[in-house]
Amino acid sequence: MIILLVGMPGAGKEEFIKKAKEMGIQVVSMGDVVREYTESLGLELNDKNVGQIANEERKKHGMDIWAKRTLDKIKSEKCIIDGIRNKEEIDFFKQNLKNRIIVTAILSSEQVRFERIMKRKRKDDARTWEEFVERERRELSWGLGNVIALADHFIINESDLEEFRKKVEDFLNGIKDC
Repeated sequence: MIILLVGMPGAGKEEFIKKAKEMGIQVVSMGDVVREYTESLGLELNDKNVGQIANEERKKHGMDIWAKRTLDKIKSEKCIIDGIRNKEEIDFFKQNLKNRIIVTAILSSEQVRFERIMKRKRKDDARTWEEFVERERRELSWGLGNVIALADHFIINESDLEEFRKKVEDFLNGIKDC
């Protein structure tokens, strides 16, 4: 079983991943692959640089380039792949992994996601509302909205952290034996 985790920035994917790791499930982050590549070019890790590199590489090498660069990091038959942005990436994983693929979307409102991003202060996060909106548009232009809409499962994350982590645990336990 491979879970392809999707959601807009700040929706709660990182908390989903933390819970999965606690449960002993391997997690592979496509975003880490993008950040590592950006750093390898000698660029500072910030929203503009990471987004620009992600975009340029998709234009040069195809929409599934980050999936291709992530594939060799998958070491387990039960794995979560975080950072899916488009249908081409899903198609790539379905073609190259023999496991059952489950697309799971984490959903949160725009305001809640913005507040979370302002609190977490990751190096490549937006710092203002305008940067947040710009990133939203960029990610949606890659096809993220379509992937979210076509997910097999949806988990709403509008409440407190404890409740969300319980939802994730219940979800992962529910599909563990699939």
